[in-house]
Amino acid sequence: MPKRILQLTTRLSNQIAAGEVIERPASIVKELLENSIDAGSDRIVLDVEGGGTRLVRIRDNGHGIHQDDLRLALCRHATSKIADMTDLEGVATLGFRGEALASIASVSRLTLTSNQLEGNEGWQVTAAGEDMQAEVMPAPHGKGTTVEVRDLFFNTPARRKFLRTEKTELTRIEDIVRKISLSHPFVDLVFNHNGRVLRHFTPGLTGMDESRRIASVFGQGFVENAVYLDESHQELKLYGWIGLPTWSRSQADQQYFFVNGRMVRDKLITHAVRQAYQDVLYHGRNPVFSLFLVLDPRQVDVNVHPTKHEVRFRESRQIHDFIFRAIHRALADVRPQVDANSPEMGGAAGAASFDQPAVQSSIRFGSGNPGPGGAVAEEARHYGDLLSQVGSSALLPASSDDDIPPLGYAIAQLHGIYILAENAAGLIVVDMHAAHERITYERMKLATDSEGIRMQPLLVPISVALSERECSAAEEHEAELTALGFDIQQASDESIVVRAIPGMLNKSNPEMLIRDVLSDFLEYGSSTRIREHRDEILSTMACHGAVRANRRLTIPEMNALLRDMEATERGGQCNHGRPTWAALSIAELDGLFLRGR
Repeated sequence: MPKRILQLTTRLSNQIAAGEVIERPASIVKELLENSIDAGSDRIVLDVEGGGTRLVRIRDNGHGIHQDDLRLALCRHATSKIADMTDLEGVATLGFRGEALASIASVSRLTLTSNQLEGNEGWQVTAAGEDMQAEVMPAPHGKGTTVEVRDLFFNTPARRKFLRTEKTELTRIEDIVRKISLSHPFVDLVFNHNGRVLRHFTPGLTGMDESRRIASVFGQGFVENAVYLDESHQELKLYGWIGLPTWSRSQADQQYFFVNGRMVRDKLITHAVRQAYQDVLYHGRNPVFSLFLVLDPRQVDVNVHPTKHEVRFRESRQIHDFIFRAIHRALADVRPQVDANSPEMGGAAGAASFDQPAVQSSIRFGSGNPGPGGAVAEEARHYGDLLSQVGSSALLPASSDDDIPPLGYAIAQLHGIYILAENAAGLIVVDMHAAHERITYERMKLATDSEGIRMQPLLVPISVALSERECSAAEEHEAELTALGFDIQQASDESIVVRAIPGMLNKSNPEMLIRDVLSDFLEYGSSTRIREHRDEILSTMACHGAVRANRRLTIPEMNALLRDMEATERGGQCNHGRPTWAALSIAELDGLFLRGR
């Protein structure tokens, strides 16, 4: 006999909702911290015991909850953050669903104490019984709110079995706390575990404080090897820190992206960042970054998943292109420059400048003027041919330390591979092949861009069967496809005819190529696939055209190479992501020989 339909109890329905929202103690910490921030708190104390399984307690100094609203606070879909569809279409707070407290209360022993007024007269609410009846009683409490969560999953043993060790759960909580500290630097955040202070993130009121908080999350090494980014376009703003290509990781575990202060994981954003680093990152490595995107809340849909980790942009292509261009431009402007205010040079080639004394490097990366373009054919010759393109003054030593360029002047060539140069701060070592490879590559890209992408007509046009969705994308993006070097014509609702393809890819499979490009348009709203293929070809040509090992260069030739490096975009890495130069300060050289000890 079939079973009848029953109305689920309040606790059971809340536990089902909790399965989506509350996965582990870190989920509770995230939801409660976001509630405290939405309440206007500037000081939050987090106490955790047993990795969060025994206790999670958060106390804040926010505006508190009204006594008459305490019962509603533990009900599902009860919130003060939205009231109608208009509010939902432009959510400006971190929370808005009204599910967190009810879900937490259904799988733990939850006590909420709050006070909206100055003084010590607060009220407390707990939920008990199968129907989760809320009980309100007086409780002394200063202005703000305290949420205490004990014995997580005490009534759902099956869920408790999926929890990891105390150390693992604590690590996940630490990751949440770090992200909150980055997205809200003006909050004084204290994190205690088992009665011991683990972290104390003091509020960042100045640039120095903010960089100190960044260092506490990523380490001081990241601050010294990062570039600060601040770009705006119309109503979009992107700012934060991006690691230099040489400061990369084998895992993508230090990639933090925030949209209007909300930490998100989005494949469109990940793709844009990866594309921006493509030309400079070593194979298999992942960039490190902490970036913040600010835009009109009505342009992003945060009501995608109960955990609110995923978002959906209304103008996804515009967002993708903006993020890509901003990071790509910032990395292209990384050039060696002399910092006249510092007497020493840091050990890392190209420490980032944050306008703060914590970064002590007389050679740093910064903005510079773009290098001159060159004919593609000329770049395949030996580097001696470049001497005719530079003035004689570039080859002569400067008369004083103030006039010495960032990469200094060549003094010798080592084993036919490395150029040794002296500048005002110490010794510069340059991999001449890698450096010339990048210079040649960038000039070839400039020359190709100025000519545009040439079409290669097919002797016999090819009919390609596609889905109706792909055909619609081909029609919608016809202008972009033409700019990429394609000549296509729609034959039916599910097929197109390809009459021409990009000239540099004339040996590619036209059918596979057009399918891949259309897939990119459907996924990201744009495609960089043609440019990537083109750059691969140019990179190979540049590698073959660069000066080889054991090619003896004269001092003027070496100096010409150094000057071009200083003027070339992305000159710190070769086409394959390897560093092109490194630096040793006088202090570091003295240390090798124990001088001054």
